[in-house]
Amino acid sequence: MSSTPVSRYLQCAGREIHFMDWAPAPGVPEAPTVIAWHGLARTGRDMDALAAHLSALGHRVICPDTIGRGLSQWSPEPETEYCLAFYARIAVDLVTQLQLAQFHWVGTSMGGAIGMVCAAGPLKGRIQRLVLNDIGPQLAAPAIERIRSYAGNPASFATVGELEQYFRTVYKPYGHLTDAQWTLLTESSTRRLPNGWVTPHYDPAMVMQFTQHPDDYALWDDYDRIDVPVLCLRGADSDLLLVETAEAMRDRGPRALVVTMEGCGHAPALNVSEQLSLVQRFLGGA
Repeated sequence: MSSTPVSRYLQCAGREIHFMDWAPAPGVPEAPTVIAWHGLARTGRDMDALAAHLSALGHRVICPDTIGRGLSQWSPEPETEYCLAFYARIAVDLVTQLQLAQFHWVGTSMGGAIGMVCAAGPLKGRIQRLVLNDIGPQLAAPAIERIRSYAGNPASFATVGELEQYFRTVYKPYGHLTDAQWTLLTESSTRRLPNGWVTPHYDPAMVMQFTQHPDDYALWDDYDRIDVPVLCLRGADSDLLLVETAEAMRDRGPRALVVTMEGCGHAPALNVSEQLSLVQRFLGGA
């Protein structure tokens, strides 16, 4: 049985960061801590299913909201702080305050990019195993434009039900989610506007990452410096992580183990048994 997570806040790199802290289930041998980091326009609650699964097996799982997302502070300096380098500073501060000497990292999309930057640099030697969920050192340009088109101008709706239908459409590539999981995804990433309507719970200015830091996701140099085992999960229909990029990840740097997830695109939701088992076995050294 998994533990009940605790909602916590810490000042990291001078900003208030929210995270869910899942303790290991009672009576289970303790396993390494896992940092589980969400994607670009999402929140740490996307990692609930993974965190519940791993905590039941003895892992402590930390699921942050990136600055500008969820319950974390919005940046007062968006041009300079919405970028991988600043997210990595937050990550270093977070794990240091939590006194985590070594740990594993599971990152979806942007969360995986932060993991690559950290594993190659400021957290080298502390990240022991790295899971990249539909993210690589090079992104397909059309997918970046697709993300910019909706992330920079978030839709708003009169009701939460309408927002859920919107999420079901734009996040259809996540794969299979139950009705309860769609509701959780919606309720954990909704904020109400001054006019009473609802919209996704993030700062639209976070899209400045693509305008002020256009090469932020060009990460081959970082990838080649990683010297720990890497698992890359690629959605079979992903438009962000192309097949040729995933194949190159097998041949250079840490020589990632690349596994294709059928029935989803960008990015697998890490909520079904096949995906959970793959991550579990990899983190366990299999």
